[in-house]
Amino acid sequence: MKVLIIGGVAGGATAAARLRRLDEKAEIIILERSGYVSYANCGLPYYIGGTIQQEGALTLQTPESFKRRFKVDVRVHHEAIAIHPDQKSVTVRRLSDGTTYEESYDKLILSPGAKPIRPNLPGIDHEKIFTLRSVEDTFQIHQFVNQKAPQTAVIVGGGFIGLEMAENLTHLGLSVTVVERLNQVMSPIDYDMACGVHSYLRNKGINLLLDTSVEGFGPNGSGLRTLLDGGRHLDADMVILSIGVAPETHLAKEAGLKLGLRGSISVNDRMETSIPDIYAVGDAVEVRNFVTGMETLIPLAGPANKQGRIAADNICGRDSRYNGSQGSSVLKLFDMTVAATGLNENAAQKAGIPFDKVVTFSANHATYYPGASNMTIKTLFDPQNGKILGAQIVGFEGVDKRIDVFATAIRAHMTVYDLAELELSYAPPYSSAKDPVNMAGYVASNILDGLVKQYHWHDVSSLPKDGSVTLLDVRTSAEYARGHIEGTLHIPVDDLREHLRELDPQKPIYINCQSGLRSYIACRILSGYGFDCYNLSGGWRFYELIQQDGSFDASPAHPCGMKIEK
Repeated sequence: MKVLIIGGVAGGATAAARLRRLDEKAEIIILERSGYVSYANCGLPYYIGGTIQQEGALTLQTPESFKRRFKVDVRVHHEAIAIHPDQKSVTVRRLSDGTTYEESYDKLILSPGAKPIRPNLPGIDHEKIFTLRSVEDTFQIHQFVNQKAPQTAVIVGGGFIGLEMAENLTHLGLSVTVVERLNQVMSPIDYDMACGVHSYLRNKGINLLLDTSVEGFGPNGSGLRTLLDGGRHLDADMVILSIGVAPETHLAKEAGLKLGLRGSISVNDRMETSIPDIYAVGDAVEVRNFVTGMETLIPLAGPANKQGRIAADNICGRDSRYNGSQGSSVLKLFDMTVAATGLNENAAQKAGIPFDKVVTFSANHATYYPGASNMTIKTLFDPQNGKILGAQIVGFEGVDKRIDVFATAIRAHMTVYDLAELELSYAPPYSSAKDPVNMAGYVASNILDGLVKQYHWHDVSSLPKDGSVTLLDVRTSAEYARGHIEGTLHIPVDDLREHLRELDPQKPIYINCQSGLRSYIACRILSGYGFDCYNLSGGWRFYELIQQDGSFDASPAHPCGMKIEK
């Protein structure tokens, strides 16, 4: 059996290694148009920033090491330019000299990945505009930074690569502005959760221009001018384009394979395409969302590796199935960690899936043990049966551990009641006896069981102002003095029972504290006396963070000196 693989990196290289482990006699060939067959794609920004200092650390396998260990014929700088399903062959171009040849196959695996989007904007081909996909791209940016010593950079797009580059260029001493068309960075999380990320990035000296579109580029002396909507512009020494990726599927399209969303390759759960003996894996394929059951694109390394393994299994006569992706992801931003799995509110709404949500605020480990830091956890769940639909966490230490528990819970079709019952490891340096995951389960279970009703930050502005409801703040006097929701009555929770006569039992009471815990206790107290109570999810700290973000005006000047001009 002869297996030809177009593209290496995650999906293709994994498929090749799995094929060899299952079939020692198969002839396996990888065609890779770059000079690197298997490399740490997600580590590229950290080489530019200097965290990873050795070039070799980025390379997981070389053609030579693949040959020695797996007896795989890896041909770098070889580009597949046409697929001929009827002849079961591929036309290949040697990039070294431009000559072409035909390569036959019994089975073909497509792993072409996704390419950075380069919109058709004026000046888009300027030499100081970079994208980051390959090792070669990394070396180009690294060389430019070292030789030209840029002082300012504009990053277009606030996704994973954009924010990682913002961090790493900041570490190198550049003043960085991130321009994002949406009203938030990191689209896997909801706007309210992103507000904490916005505040943190600004405190790190990164300028954020949200709700801002780039309309083109032009020269400005020795630098580059980024043209923004509204007649504004930014002048900088370099630009990084990071506005997303698109499946690289022109070969599949020309070969007549069935395509899916955004031109991606349509595959079944065995990673088979619409043409027999052709498989596809990785960022170029359409997959099923594990939570919604709908077709989607999720260009992440973990799914690509799994898909490569599954394709190899099926080629070798096994019956392996890919059950869908849930988009589990994590991002390091300086000392902050941002993570998500499953659905966010936007995805649930688009899929027409009913949901409820809770926002909890928990320390990563016992607060009496030194070094505790808080994390904000948002949990989405089915309002009928409590099935977990998604989770988002923004915090510092311990975020990755908790998001993996949520990811496992979603894969196991667990409910918020199951979260409350999970027996997770505990010692003061690592967690609390009630782990943050347990706490999310407790709070959501209380909502489902009717022990407390809640309202959210976006409900506050629509509450009646005619005196028909009572707004109650149960924090301490010092906390209340530092800021509060306008129109609230202040009664600390520990004094609440002595002040019941000040509350009208005929009016609904909307209660808040700092994080939602003391206001929950207040709700239970007042409910015991017949009051109708609602608890502010996430508390004052969450509400205040969102209000501050909504009123932020970045237009006057970059905090590090990069001006936005008209």
